[in-house]
Amino acid sequence: MSEALFSRIEPIQVMADGTVKQVNPFSGTEVWTVPGRGNRPFAHTASSSQPLAADAARNTCAFCSSRKLETPPEKSRILASGEIVRGVAPDSLDATQPAFRRVPNLFEIVSFDYWKANYEYEMDAETKERMEGYIANPVGREHVLNIVRTKLRAAGRDADLGEQELLTHAGCFFGGGHDVIIGARHFVDGATDDSQLASSGTLSPDEHFLFTSFTADSMRDLYERNRYADYVVAFQNWLAPAGASFDHLHKQLVAIDDLSMSAAHENDILRAHPNMYNDWAVGYAAQHNLVIAENDYAVLFAGFGHRYPTLEIFSKSEHCEPWKQTPGEIRGMSDLIHAAHAAVGPDVACNEEWHHKAPSVDLAQPWRVMIKLRVSTLAGFEGGTKIYINTISPWGLRDRIVDSLYRLRERGKLASGIAIATECSLERNSLRYNS
Repeated sequence: MSEALFSRIEPIQVMADGTVKQVNPFSGTEVWTVPGRGNRPFAHTASSSQPLAADAARNTCAFCSSRKLETPPEKSRILASGEIVRGVAPDSLDATQPAFRRVPNLFEIVSFDYWKANYEYEMDAETKERMEGYIANPVGREHVLNIVRTKLRAAGRDADLGEQELLTHAGCFFGGGHDVIIGARHFVDGATDDSQLASSGTLSPDEHFLFTSFTADSMRDLYERNRYADYVVAFQNWLAPAGASFDHLHKQLVAIDDLSMSAAHENDILRAHPNMYNDWAVGYAAQHNLVIAENDYAVLFAGFGHRYPTLEIFSKSEHCEPWKQTPGEIRGMSDLIHAAHAAVGPDVACNEEWHHKAPSVDLAQPWRVMIKLRVSTLAGFEGGTKIYINTISPWGLRDRIVDSLYRLRERGKLASGIAIATECSLERNSLRYNS
């Protein structure tokens, strides 16, 4: 959508009957909210739950803490102290207790072979040395062989191969560009049944800061180890309706070699209007009373023009890349992301999407995170018109989240320093990304 077109179309229009029509100023996505459909609940709790077995907290899925050898070799972990430990030896996986672990994805979106075939990519010397050392360790060698066999069988391929041939498939577990950041807990502490999952919102603010800062560091590492990566996509799928394979808290990072058409289109708009994120996102939200919360470093508001009800968190920092921000700036973003998840609740399927300035882009863009609530199913109307029906208006979403945040703060579940709703005093150009 060009700047000229934006000037002719109001992003949010309220019709006489109460229908809310929205247009996303960056993507052009059209969304309607029809009166009455927003009364449906977000969460759909399980119809039945089962008591937990004695070892369920450690042994429910392949991401659980007692099953570390069922994931590919760990790249790094962050401890409760904030220390990041890299390249843990296979026989030392239980020597420290990780708050979060980073492991390669067993089923890559963009594979290691893709980078080799298209760019003649080779892993850096440090990574190659780590791989050789891991395989030289008998525990590590057996681990790698078992994971290669698992991957081959899942692909319907012959896994009954000699060791050397199996090891030719090991490179993707060390030099690949699709990683998973795994939480330590499957269930909340003290859980008694399998409905009590540990989600982003059930973490403490301190734990969520570790999650956020570790993800940012892992993004930096992927960029530095693959010079052909144009962008590192960071996202989180929570619960099966949002695309999660496991009901175990995790984020994913994927290095890709291109910017999407959507990103290129947004960059074209930004080139014509460098202050657009202030003017058409945060500023517009403030003018229409959609701001939910803020702190010194970030702002949370109810988004508009998205296929699903969406909460948006924008960093106020002048630093566009998450890993270049100060610990205080990352903490400010993390606290509002955590607050949003806590307010939504662990029973709502959602996608968390990170957006940041790609290294090849010469335009300043703020780090921003979208939390999209998967509370509706796209159907024929959307396919035929490309007009999407949201079950709740931006103001309805704002009210639900604000009410929940006040209750959470009363219970001491939010980080300090968060202003809610009317406590906010947002400045017109609060985002400093273009300063």
